[in-house]
Amino acid sequence: MRIRSLTLPALLAATAIGISGCNYVVLLGYLIGGPPSISPDFDEMTATSLTDKDVIVAVVCYAPKEVLYDYSRVDRDIARYISYQMTAKKIKVINPDVVQKWLDENSNWDEPSEIGEAVGATHVVYIDITKYSLYEENSHELYRGRSEVDVTVYELDEDGEGEPIYSTELLSRFPLAAAQDSSEISRPGFQARYHRRLSEEVGRLFYEHYAGDDIPDAT
Repeated sequence: MRIRSLTLPALLAATAIGISGCNYVVLLGYLIGGPPSISPDFDEMTATSLTDKDVIVAVVCYAPKEVLYDYSRVDRDIARYISYQMTAKKIKVINPDVVQKWLDENSNWDEPSEIGEAVGATHVVYIDITKYSLYEENSHELYRGRSEVDVTVYELDEDGEGEPIYSTELLSRFPLAAAQDSSEISRPGFQARYHRRLSEEVGRLFYEHYAGDDIPDAT
């Protein structure tokens, strides 16, 4: 037991050779306590949290016709992925099928708060996809998911009226390091990978994550 107790300090000392100052402190903290956590941007900007017990979220995604022309149903797919991702992080989210059913039956809606009131949400997370592609620029042989997304959160009052309390722009690219050859994976397969990544990027605005979370998505 005495020998084992010396193993971790010895390892830390050996690893720290040649490292000094702040880098040493960061490395020491990482090895002992794990990677540093990052607070949700939404929480920092609003001093509230979507994980609060009384919060019920509806996720709505909009894509313009020019995006839907090349990638049909991408808005529905991304809304579903984000809803499931947020649910997995203990955020209460309205079933995306319920939200989509209302959208299908009420195509003339004007404000996201209308949707929230109709499905019983206290907050609406509205994702506006302004640009979207599965391919590297100037190529149809290389996959690289690319999106420009505006994310806005509307909070509803007791009368069902909503106002935006948070807004941010998200620029997404996946894989991070290099594009993937289209011969290695089918388009639906890559699209599923990218939507998982994009839903994680949006989700991180609302729940805690860690500095090393991007490493698996580098390639």
